Amino acid sequence: MKLRTRAELVYRFDPPTDAIYKIQAAHWPGQHIVEETLTFDPPVEFQEDEDAEFGARTLRCHLSGEVTLTYEAVVENGQLLGLPPQVSQHDWGDLPAEILPYLSPSRYCPSDQFGRFVTRAFGDTAGGARVIAILDWISANIDYEHGVSDTETTAARTFIDRAGVCRDFTHLGMTLCRASGIPARAVSAYAHQLEPPDFHAIFEVWLDNGWWLVDPTRLAPVEGLVRIACGRDAADIAFLTTQGRCELVRQTVTVEPA
Repeated sequence: MKLRTRAELVYRFDPPTDAIYKIQAAHWPGQHIVEETLTFDPPVEFQEDEDAEFGARTLRCHLSGEVTLTYEAVVENGQLLGLPPQVSQHDWGDLPAEILPYLSPSRYCPSDQFGRFVTRAFGDTAGGARVIAILDWISANIDYEHGVSDTETTAARTFIDRAGVCRDFTHLGMTLCRASGIPARAVSAYAHQLEPPDFHAIFEVWLDNGWWLVDPTRLAPVEGLVRIACGRDAADIAFLTTQGRCELVRQTVTVEPA
């Protein structure tokens, strides 16, 4: 599917601070960037880096005052498929070494606290069927609601509050998958048909010797996703990270068929 993405981020940096952006489409197998442009207003000197493992790109810069960053791209995202229930789960001894970190608890995903719960709630399932059962449970029990969570909210807090936004749904889904022995990692993406349009947090699971993308909010079809970055949780995929404080002026994200 060919998609046109656009993001305009207007923030005020006062006092001046160092910043890292992750908003560019990743160089990822099966995802082809047909064309793209990136501009800062006023012009800013920046350094661009690319992660060798994930193809995710970061922009590092020192910012002062009101700064507008605009990114536009046309991306062919290939043939993304939904997760089938029959895909199998691996024994840990059969997993590639690079997959093992995504079994462990992380800052926002205390999966070591949920072993008893997943056994009681999903004990009769495994593999793709277990992941789908987890997504069904989240859909039935967690409300999509702004203002309940913040940047410090963990999956354990979301489990108690029973509400949150996409990053909270993703952290809880990943936590329950890891507690089930299924590797899971966070993904940031542009998402076609997401309402309201925004950067979207989803996750992927390792089953049948491959990664499968899933959207725990069920707000955007998998075939309309454009990958930006991935990592152990939201700390690795944030679209903007600053050393000091910054103030949002306005922000718009759009994704349309190209």
